[in-house]
Amino acid sequence: MHSIELRIDDAVLRVAPDLGAAITSYEWRERPVLRAATDAAPGSRSVRMTSCYPLVPYSNRIRDARLRFRGRDYALARNFGSHPHAIHGLGWQRAWSVAAVQRHRVQLTLDHAADDDDKVNWPWPFRATQTFELARAVTPAAVVLSVTLTLVNAGKEPFPFGLGWHPFFVADAATTVAFGAHQMWENDATQLPLRRIDVPAALPFASARPLAGLAIDNVFTGWQGRAVVTNASTGIRATLAADRACSNLVVYAPPRADFIALEPVTHETDAFNRSALGATQTGCRTLPPGCAFSCTMRVAASALE
Repeated sequence: MHSIELRIDDAVLRVAPDLGAAITSYEWRERPVLRAATDAAPGSRSVRMTSCYPLVPYSNRIRDARLRFRGRDYALARNFGSHPHAIHGLGWQRAWSVAAVQRHRVQLTLDHAADDDDKVNWPWPFRATQTFELARAVTPAAVVLSVTLTLVNAGKEPFPFGLGWHPFFVADAATTVAFGAHQMWENDATQLPLRRIDVPAALPFASARPLAGLAIDNVFTGWQGRAVVTNASTGIRATLAADRACSNLVVYAPPRADFIALEPVTHETDAFNRSALGATQTGCRTLPPGCAFSCTMRVAASALE
């Protein structure tokens, strides 16, 4: 596995272009901010076992791997084993090219031609660019990672799209998580949305709550753009922030896991099909030919006082 290492002060970031442009580690003062890739990740090419990977040109699931857009139905590849839906786009399952490298900045690109058999993965051609940059934060004892994802429509037809990331924050039972959101989606057994509800009292993320006993995989809507993960075991406070376009936050923590995934995304699950059926405020966007759309995620690390 080819890895690119970025450094600034006490922060180290490693990115694997050929493994879905995934982050394989993000450390500060020799302590993990994001979960480090497991030993199995490079050999098995398991992007899901890395620190973070991009979601492009859509996030989460598309029902039954069938996409309806402007009166047409498109069959997509089922790209997640026996799972019935298409999931997370195709960027996480492709090798990316290195466009530019500096000591604390790297830019990767992915071209999808959507020709021949590859049309089933996404029917429209595009270019995606992902830029990683490490910088000193405003306070001396902090560092911030910025990741910008840009999607360009390289074809002659408009297409629906969405962007996001899937970062895994180091966590244990005592780790606390705090963020603000208006509502959340209840899911069916395959993680498709059933109904939007107010955030229940059992999930009081508005103030820091420990992860002990938490098992969750839900989309929170009206996310206020900031989440704080406080880990006493590592002595690090990780602050996640994203552009206003990322108004949804997917929160994923299986029982007794050593991580929590906080995924800033631009649209709700199955937004394209639900929009085609008349749903509103799903975050579904359309990208015209020759146009581009970008959004940025930031992960700051600072010491606990």
